[in-house]
Amino acid sequence: MRCPWGDKDELYRSYHDKEWGVPAYDDRTQFEFLVLESAQAGLSWYTILKKRENYRNAYDNFEPELIAAYDERKYNELMTNAGIVRNKLKIRASINNAQRFLEIQQEFGSFSNYIWGFVDGKPIINHWETMDMIPAHTDLSYKISKDLKKRGFKFLGSTIIYSHLQATGLVNDHLVSCQRWRECQG
Repeated sequence: MRCPWGDKDELYRSYHDKEWGVPAYDDRTQFEFLVLESAQAGLSWYTILKKRENYRNAYDNFEPELIAAYDERKYNELMTNAGIVRNKLKIRASINNAQRFLEIQQEFGSFSNYIWGFVDGKPIINHWETMDMIPAHTDLSYKISKDLKKRGFKFLGSTIIYSHLQATGLVNDHLVSCQRWRECQG
């Protein structure tokens, strides 16, 4: 048994079974999902998953130090890359967010320390029985989004942040009937 959304096709099955909801303490993984979740705004997650390898190539494997230094030439290169979402605001936000990400690393020792601090270092384990029980955002995602915006991040509203928390395992939103619910408890 898996969450119903995770059974769409092999791409979704692999993502659901190997990544979604697994607690991520690695800063590069955290940054990758911030970029991808931000790019997804207004689009389907499936669209972004299909473009993920293109993003990895275009964005130097999501190394925030490299992305923070992107100049106009690199921005223009990204804007002409048909393998990613070519939205000028989202691309500018990804570069800005890399710079802000580095500032958080400097302040907290790592981005992981910062974001996991909101949940005392342990995943929130929800007990959802059906997909319609899962919220699109919560007080926690609002609080983190507000703090990130205060720090200068862009394109990371409460709903995007909740998706990020789910993807990186700070929140376990697998259904209780899903094989991964117990496995992703941290």
